[in-house]
Amino acid sequence: MRSPPRLLLLTPGDVADADGQRVVQLVKACVGVGLGGVVLREPQWCDRVTLAVARRLRTILGDGWLCLHDRVHLVEAARADAVHLGWRSLAPRAARDLLPSDVGIGYSSHVDDDPRTFEGCDYLVFGPVRDTPSKRGVRAATGFDALAHRVKSTTQPVWALGGMRPEDAPEARASGAFGLAVLGGIAHAADPASACARYLASMGGT
Repeated sequence: MRSPPRLLLLTPGDVADADGQRVVQLVKACVGVGLGGVVLREPQWCDRVTLAVARRLRTILGDGWLCLHDRVHLVEAARADAVHLGWRSLAPRAARDLLPSDVGIGYSSHVDDDPRTFEGCDYLVFGPVRDTPSKRGVRAATGFDALAHRVKSTTQPVWALGGMRPEDAPEARASGAFGLAVLGGIAHAADPASACARYLASMGGT
C-alpha cells in the first residue's frame, strides 16, 4: 500500500452532483501549492459523477494519493490508491476481499469504537479532536488526550480530524498522530490554496 501523505484534504461532502467542477477546481488549486493527498467524499453523488470526478482528480494529482470514500466498487476504475470506510460501510475485512492487495483501506474511528471495528485497516482517521460544525450536536470534541490514547491503542498510523488548524500540527504530532485530515479549514476557506499552503508549512511541507 502507498502511504498517505501527512496532510489529507477531504472534499466538502455537500456538493451537488451537478457541481463536480467545484471539487475539481478546489483540488487543482491545492495541488498547485503542494497538496499530495485527497479523500473524495461526496455521499450525495451518483456513481457516474463520482467516477468521472475521481478520474479527473487522478490526472490532477499525478503521482499524488487519491482515496474514495465508501465506493469500494469504483476504486479500481478510478485508479485510486485507497478506499475510506465508516460505520455505514462494508467492514474492512470484507472490503479487503474485494480489492487488490496494493489498495489501502482507511477507517473513520471515534473515541467509543470497539477496536475490532477497524481490524484489517491500513490507517485510521480519528476525531473530532476539536469542535467542528460538521459534528456539532452529533459528536463532542475529544481533545488531544483522546487522540494520543487512540494512537497508543493501535498499530495503524492515525490522522487527526475535526477542527484542525495549521497551528495544531505540532500538538497533533506530539500526540502521536502521523498527520492531519482537513475539511473546513481548507475547503471552506476564502482562499483554499493559501489555507492549504499554511497547513503544509506547519507540517514541514508534506
